[in-house]
Amino acid sequence: MSEFADWIGRSQTVTDVLEVARSNALDVALSGEGAGKAGDALPLLHHWLYFWDVRPPAGLGPDGHPAKGGFLPPVPLPRRMWAGGRLTFHGDLRLGEEVSKTSTITAVAEKTGKSGTLVFVTLRHELSGAAGLAVTEEQDLVYREPAAGSLPAPQGQPAPSVSWVETIDPDPVLLFRYSALTMNGHRIHYDRPYAMGVEAYPSLVVHGPLQATLLMRLASQRLDAPITGFDFRGQQPAFDGVPLHVCGEPNETGAEVWTQQGEAKNMVATVRTA
Repeated sequence: MSEFADWIGRSQTVTDVLEVARSNALDVALSGEGAGKAGDALPLLHHWLYFWDVRPPAGLGPDGHPAKGGFLPPVPLPRRMWAGGRLTFHGDLRLGEEVSKTSTITAVAEKTGKSGTLVFVTLRHELSGAAGLAVTEEQDLVYREPAAGSLPAPQGQPAPSVSWVETIDPDPVLLFRYSALTMNGHRIHYDRPYAMGVEAYPSLVVHGPLQATLLMRLASQRLDAPITGFDFRGQQPAFDGVPLHVCGEPNETGAEVWTQQGEAKNMVATVRTA
């Protein structure tokens, strides 16, 4: 990807205030009480609700994402998804505080997969609040060729027999609420004709970050030790209309967690504790 070599090393810094209402709104959408208040620790992965990249209509691509170019390289492939990431938690961010996020492009790589050419863009984010650096995150974006054929719809199955399991209904209302809270305009999450007709999915797609948040929420509720790291990777899309099982198995260093529809795992993650 020599044509994008100049993008590697590019960096930008943005700031935002961790508004209490936004985090509480997500908590309520996930059946919590929404009782957070200024000064409380921000729930892990709720930082994805902030630092919106709001563009005017002319600044959007046909998929609802911000148009290509600008900070990210203009990869000439039409489909973009968040493939996974790796996070280290150094300390707490606090609701109500101003936080800075410095993002740097660390790699651009082309690969060939079953669906054709793939281009991976890796970003490094560093989030700092009043107490200093709190979160270091590596984010993997993947750009893909146009869909060659429709994916089969998953079939609902009973929850697996594992140590931890919760089952949710990823209905269109939940997907809309998460899109709104993260200012994610990607049409595959709320525009069914676009998701099925243009990108050849069998239904609306459940956000990767939403699945990661559900996994982190499960681990945070079940583990006694503070969580210091979280590595996650999408294996295949999850869709609305089919129960989504949020599963986990604790181990000596934290837990292995995953989401599952039918017999297939959708997202897998490793949770590390202090």
